[in-house]
Amino acid sequence: MLNEENAKVSGRIIAKAWTDEGFKARLLADPAAVLKAEGVEVPAGVTLNVVENSGTAYTLVLPARPTDLSDEDLDNTAAGAILCVIPCGSTF
Repeated sequence: MLNEENAKVSGRIIAKAWTDEGFKARLLADPAAVLKAEGVEVPAGVTLNVVENSGTAYTLVLPARPTDLSDEDLDNTAAGAILCVIPCGSTF
């Protein structure tokens, strides 16, 4: 699935979870089954975790290290990347 398609599907699922408490509960409890019911194929052997951010808890996802990049490539990429994981206006 392309990134644009992923964003559309993710947005639809998030919006549904925000408006349907039963759907959200099922998504948190069994994300693979819910995604399959929504038409998203989850490859065999892939484990999904769904967590919910709150006013006091934020989730930072650490992606797997790409295997096709050298340390130098990773350094160059990290130097130019900015990642915001905290809602705008939040303070600690």
